[in-house]
Amino acid sequence: MTREEAEDRLATLGRAPDETFPLLEAAICCALHDYPFRDADPVRRLADAAAARLAERLQGESPDDALTETLGADLGLDGDLMDESVFGGGDPANTDVIAVAGQRRGLSVALAVFYLDAARRGGVEAHGVDFPNHFLLRVETEVGPVALDPFSHGRIVLPSELTRRALRAGLTPHVADRLDLLMAPVSDRQALLRLHSLQFHRAMRRGDHAAAERSALRRALLGPEDHRPWLDVAAARERQGVFVGALQALDRARAVSGDIGFPPPIEIERLRLRLN
Repeated sequence: MTREEAEDRLATLGRAPDETFPLLEAAICCALHDYPFRDADPVRRLADAAAARLAERLQGESPDDALTETLGADLGLDGDLMDESVFGGGDPANTDVIAVAGQRRGLSVALAVFYLDAARRGGVEAHGVDFPNHFLLRVETEVGPVALDPFSHGRIVLPSELTRRALRAGLTPHVADRLDLLMAPVSDRQALLRLHSLQFHRAMRRGDHAAAERSALRRALLGPEDHRPWLDVAAARERQGVFVGALQALDRARAVSGDIGFPPPIEIERLRLRLN
């Protein structure tokens, strides 16, 4: 798949409703948009193996145990402990689902793609959780929702640990004690957008502004009603010295926002002056 073909496909997938959003296919298209002409079969084989093994385990195990044992133990998906903090530049392979499928390690939000795909195919009610600084999973069980951490072989995260993590992330105590807020589910689309938001910030920190632009563009295509990815596209293009392209991205942001003041006129004028 070429980058242009992947871009066209992402534009189509971005128009799909949340209820039928094809997470795995969209994640593969995103990876091929970043680095085209690769073989995505390892991703599909891993996903098929996860779905088949999960179906077996669900015959005698609870949904959370079955997911953890399937993805974390049987298939060996785990976090890359050698990667830098999510605030650093890190290894791009850890947020690329094709690379993650090959190395069986990555960051939590990339690993979550495989957990969520297996859950959908196995009839397990699971959702991503946009937890501060660390993506988690929420699995519905007979005794209530359970939090899993894909970065740690899918282990269960107890409510007390969720609160401690929230406090360390800077949340106030009255918010950190609210499990309904800490475990609020997000859609599969939002999970993928979180992945590419992370890619954008890591690429910007590495100084790879072309990669940052691509990741922001993918967010714009997958979330066509949100103007903010276009602001990131503009920022990445400006860092590359592509000022006309940056202005075009700002125009797209304004069009998507409905011309409610985004971007500020002073920002557009600043870019126009750099053209002279």
